[in-house]
Amino acid sequence: MAPNLNMLMLLLAVTTVTVLAQKRRPASKPKVTTDEWNFRAGSDKVNMRGIANLTQTLDDWRFDILSQMRGLLQNDHQSVLPDYARIQPLSEALNDLYTEFNSLKAHLG
Repeated sequence: MAPNLNMLMLLLAVTTVTVLAQKRRPASKPKVTTDEWNFRAGSDKVNMRGIANLTQTLDDWRFDILSQMRGLLQNDHQSVLPDYARIQPLSEALNDLYTEFNSLKAHLG
């Protein structure tokens, strides 16, 4: 028991010395800025050709992704969408919702 107590005391002493030896950093005050961002500052340095190229690239990607998704949905929708007929409770719930929607539409219109 005595060796364990000696080891614990040594560990406590080392920990205490380590904590006390660390430099205390002064707490920095948080910088609070109420100024609004001036988006016009530095606008004369912007490369408009680069922005136009980036915009065109992103637009091309969007068109390609949407074209591929449209093609998949039109031609091979089983690979994208699950077969809802196999999920019986969901299929019944959708059928009930469709029936209620049609009855409400007929009642209102």
